[in-house]
Amino acid sequence: MNRDFRGSDRDRTRETRVNERIRAREVRLIDENGVMIGVMPPPRALDIARERNLDLVEISPNAVPPVCKLMDYGRYKYEQAKKENEARKNQKTITLKEIRMRPRTDDHDIDVKTRKIQEFLAEGDRVRVSVQFKGAEMRHPDIGRKMLDEIAEVLKGSAIIERNPMMEGRMMSMIVSRAPGWEPPKKQLPPTGKQHNTKRQADTVTSAPQNNQHSDNGDVTETSKES
Repeated sequence: MNRDFRGSDRDRTRETRVNERIRAREVRLIDENGVMIGVMPPPRALDIARERNLDLVEISPNAVPPVCKLMDYGRYKYEQAKKENEARKNQKTITLKEIRMRPRTDDHDIDVKTRKIQEFLAEGDRVRVSVQFKGAEMRHPDIGRKMLDEIAEVLKGSAIIERNPMMEGRMMSMIVSRAPGWEPPKKQLPPTGKQHNTKRQADTVTSAPQNNQHSDNGDVTETSKES
């Protein structure tokens, strides 16, 4: 019985076999355009690759027989590395931010912190929202729960609650993340210099004193005087 000693699975996944390193008894050959040529011994497939000034690359080593393709392997590796680099650039690292408050935090500060939570969500981060208790405040965890519930209500539509409020030592916290489909409001851009100058000119003309003079034909004409 003929056996095909192609190494272990670990060896096969370590590196792509190319040209003379392909050790199967037979391979299924695909040309550079994706057209199936047929099943043949590797030496015959390698001859075809050399005739076309290409490489013989084993693309499916676990198939029976293994599938090989004609290609420019150097260019293929370059394109693959380029795609991997682009994928790494586009990856967003999601971090867990934290916003802390106290039971005595006033409404204004809570509003400011809530807007900060939305800024974190807009950047794709998850946020731990915590209320820290000290001393006698520990006897009133309901205050912290009410604060977190009110913040969750304000964030409705822009955030989902990953973990409901729960007590951990002296902290009561919940974790929120960006709601699917939520888009943060776009920031208003300041007026450009040209727009600003045009507005100033319009204000100057509007506020300038006006003199009414009678023309020869009896019509009233307006003249503006700019200081």
